[in-house]
Amino acid sequence: MADTTILEKKAKDIRKDVLELSLKYKDGHIAPAFSVIEILTVLYNEILNKDDKIILSKGHGCLSLYASLMDKGLNPKISGHPDVDVKQGIHCTTGSLGHGLPIGVGMAFARKFKKEKGHIFVIMGDGECQEGTIWESLNLARKYRLDNLTIIIDYNKLQALTTIKEVMSETNLRAKFEAFGCQVMEINGHNFNELLDNLSTTKIKKNIPRVVIADTIKGKGLSFMENKPEWHSRIPQGKLLEQAYEELK
Repeated sequence: MADTTILEKKAKDIRKDVLELSLKYKDGHIAPAFSVIEILTVLYNEILNKDDKIILSKGHGCLSLYASLMDKGLNPKISGHPDVDVKQGIHCTTGSLGHGLPIGVGMAFARKFKKEKGHIFVIMGDGECQEGTIWESLNLARKYRLDNLTIIIDYNKLQALTTIKEVMSETNLRAKFEAFGCQVMEINGHNFNELLDNLSTTKIKKNIPRVVIADTIKGKGLSFMENKPEWHSRIPQGKLLEQAYEELK
């Protein structure tokens, strides 16, 4: 197993940065940002090559994207959802759910068609998988054998107002993605060793799109926020803010 001490510290620092950004701009979705921090930390610090791109399709988790880009020395525009700015590391405008994957599939297809290097990573929410465009896009990904595409599902079992199960009943995401011809892995989305092992491009099967279902906790890192739907877009105040600072030390 790899020594993940540096990555663990960086993830904690990113959580602090997300909290500070939310307070500074009096906006933002902290809980959905916290669930993907380990994923972004591994991608930006261990996986990405210069020709690779990340698309955060679940745009409401953008504070974690901004903080990760700032950690790499970039200066993204801070807004409620990512606005495309390639020079600052944002390759796709997202926020309307179901849009990031179609764009990512188009990017991956273009690169494969032109025989260009680079891998496309698309991070989606599990609630986002209710959108029909996801499955239409996978048909193309399978048809054109897009092995330069990795789809990461932030599988935290919650969406904006309640649980996935209450909205749409629980569905077997693995079976669905496999039925669409994908290579599917299921991992702990907060475990650095599992992320390092399964996001590596050496684990890709030829001519098959890859899906990594990352089991996560919405609000991960703050005890009063974890797995609580009501914290989707709230900012802690008063004693809860003091508690947040204490827990993120």
